[in-house]
Amino acid sequence: MIDKLKKAWKNEHVQTAIIIGIIAIIVFGFWIGSRAVLNTSYPALAVVSGSMCVPYNGRCDGWSHPFSQTLHIGDLIIVQGTEASNLKSDYPNSDIIVFHKPYDKSELIVHRIVEKEEREGIIYFSTKGDGNSNIRWPDMPSELDPWEVSEDLVVGKVIMRIPWIGHFVLFMRNGIGLPLVIGLIALLIIAEFIIPIFKKKDNREVEESKKTEIL
Repeated sequence: MIDKLKKAWKNEHVQTAIIIGIIAIIVFGFWIGSRAVLNTSYPALAVVSGSMCVPYNGRCDGWSHPFSQTLHIGDLIIVQGTEASNLKSDYPNSDIIVFHKPYDKSELIVHRIVEKEEREGIIYFSTKGDGNSNIRWPDMPSELDPWEVSEDLVVGKVIMRIPWIGHFVLFMRNGIGLPLVIGLIALLIIAEFIIPIFKKKDNREVEESKKTEIL
């Protein structure tokens, strides 16, 4: 049994399959671990809306000013779960939070806290996108989002943004990205496993035919 395992391990295709499996386990484990460490079901998200982007020189794409304090489409944000009472509301230095939209809990919103109020033991937040309306962050807005966010809707606060990386996530979510990636993976599997098998089969047939001719 041990000899068979050693022989199988020497096979480069088996080694490749094992390495792919290990990478998959590490990625899955990292995702589960980050959810536990950051205390949220959504530890990393891609920014899909420009509502948090404050234009710079007429542009709001994240490429022209990627390290500003607001968010851009294509940013990857790291989210940490926290108690509502610990969230800062000292606008313009208040926390940016991720929350379920009050009228559609399937949708996640990323906006900045402008005001915080506690009523009957429940904390409510007034929020606004930094780039929404004519008065943009860091100026005090005259208009807020048309809802209040109760503490039970809050997923967490944004603790880090990584420019541009989220574009890959957005690409995967569109109608072409995921099928394209799956197709590329399929081609790699064919190139790594299927084609070599047929080549070895052809080589064996050639060798057997040569032996037959010699006989």
